[in-house]
Amino acid sequence: MIKKLLLAEVISFQKNKIQNNDLGQTRNLLADLQHTPGHALIISGMRRCGKSTLLSQFISAYLDEAYVYLNFDSARLYSFEMQDFPLLDEVLNENQSRWLIFDEIQIVDGWEMYARQKLDEGFKLVITCSNASLLSGELGTKLTGRHITKELFPFSFDEFCSFRKLSKDAKAFARYLELGGFPAYLREENPDIHTALLDDIVCRDIAVRHSIRDVKSLKRLLVFLASNCSKLISANKLKQYMDVKSTATIVEYLNHFEESYLIQLVSKFSYSQKVQLVNPRKVYFIDNGLQQAITAGFSKDLGRRLENAVFWELRRQGHTMHYFNENGRECDFVVSRHDKVERVIQVCQSIHAENVQREIQGLLGAMQFFKHESGTVITLDQKDVIYTDGKRIDVVPAYLFFK
Repeated sequence: MIKKLLLAEVISFQKNKIQNNDLGQTRNLLADLQHTPGHALIISGMRRCGKSTLLSQFISAYLDEAYVYLNFDSARLYSFEMQDFPLLDEVLNENQSRWLIFDEIQIVDGWEMYARQKLDEGFKLVITCSNASLLSGELGTKLTGRHITKELFPFSFDEFCSFRKLSKDAKAFARYLELGGFPAYLREENPDIHTALLDDIVCRDIAVRHSIRDVKSLKRLLVFLASNCSKLISANKLKQYMDVKSTATIVEYLNHFEESYLIQLVSKFSYSQKVQLVNPRKVYFIDNGLQQAITAGFSKDLGRRLENAVFWELRRQGHTMHYFNENGRECDFVVSRHDKVERVIQVCQSIHAENVQREIQGLLGAMQFFKHESGTVITLDQKDVIYTDGKRIDVVPAYLFFK
């Protein structure tokens, strides 16, 4: 419970702060942020990936009328509860603003009911959150048909190059694989920024929120996942590695990491849901630069770093991915949109005599399975065209593939 005076002071202070924010690198997502009458605009994404800055850019670009901005992830608002929303209503009435911009509102239990109420009252809502589960959880039940959701990720390669004032070439892409895309880190290149971010997520967002006492095991699992990025994992094998008694505990931890956007797990492609569930899944980590705060060994494996970056680029473009594994042939990405397989992609650092048979045959297996006449191999810097078995394979350097 908080006092009305304090709430009003926080709103005034925060609005002044966001109005004076450095707008920074214009995010590509800004062009897609449009208000739809009767719908809340939800911007979801990991902590520190730039959501608040994007809000500043949105306000500067699109709002020419009064608004109320409130970031609930503030030490002064830690005691804010569902019962305090009527106080917020009083402050809103005094401001006479129809635009409501709520940052990290998911911290408050019951927020979705309040958001629905404000929509019913004709307010225009923009909301950010750092929890991926909201996209299919609270939003799906309380705001069904009343929200437009956009996801923000760390800088894309295009945004990285604009931020660093670099040409989009192989040299710049190598730096992108090394440094990643978190804006605050790119400004300072201070490893402590990555470390602090991970501690915030693991300790505060996950351990405290979900009452997990064994933080040591939680961190140990995260280190393992980062070290094995782009590889297959299973809860049963992780249980043995972690020396945890229950597979359910491992599944719970994995879910928390996914909800916080730290990782995403990718299933084997199959038309059978059961087959997808029983097979191991591939793990991808949100940002290559952030991984260096956890493990140095992964940074030496450029092939896996490249595959990880390709996954998140495809994710940024709004695709759904599976991996392909049939009859001994493996392909990294089966890329779908709206349940339709659009393309198949293989990723490797380079194509050479030792791996050409394995990589091409794996891609061909997926192309034949889906009856595709063309496929793509993404490498660090090779460009070529291969014709085999009557099918075309484009070998594309990553810096040309990334938007």
